[in-house]
Amino acid sequence: MAPLNVLFMCTGNSARSIMAEALLNHLGGGRFRADSAGSLPTGRVNPLALESLDKAGIAVGDPESKSWDVFVTDDAPAIGVVVTVCDSAAAETCPVWPGRPTTVHWGFADPAAHEGSEDQRRAEFERVFKQIEECVGAFLAATEGGIGFAEMAAVLRDVGARAGQLRDGNG
Repeated sequence: MAPLNVLFMCTGNSARSIMAEALLNHLGGGRFRADSAGSLPTGRVNPLALESLDKAGIAVGDPESKSWDVFVTDDAPAIGVVVTVCDSAAAETCPVWPGRPTTVHWGFADPAAHEGSEDQRRAEFERVFKQIEECVGAFLAATEGGIGFAEMAAVLRDVGARAGQLRDGNG
């Protein structure tokens, strides 16, 4: 069976969506093919996001900050699920995705916006990375048995609720 294409969306596509993409590709066991994009990409991946991934032993290859426009062309991969990982991207009017994928929201705080010392910023990236890792892990565990697409959409929404609890300190 071909892997399900998952697109993680964030406004800048420099940190949260990059980490989520790398985590799902690393942990997904070939069942998923993750990509990431942004509505207003920064054009560069935040070095602290790459550091968090490296510290976790996740090889990321050569990630790039890119526009969501890449995924609405005729030759783009068919996206099955779009996951927004920041509140501003979730509130934007997204393109009409070919194939009408399931769209869900997993909101995480923006570690790149965290102010403080370098050590404090690094700690914030680690905190958000762990939240994303927990949500990706919950999604993978819930879909291990080959559930149907409708059930998968419900699982994705449940994981989004969990992301909100983690972000708000209730998880």
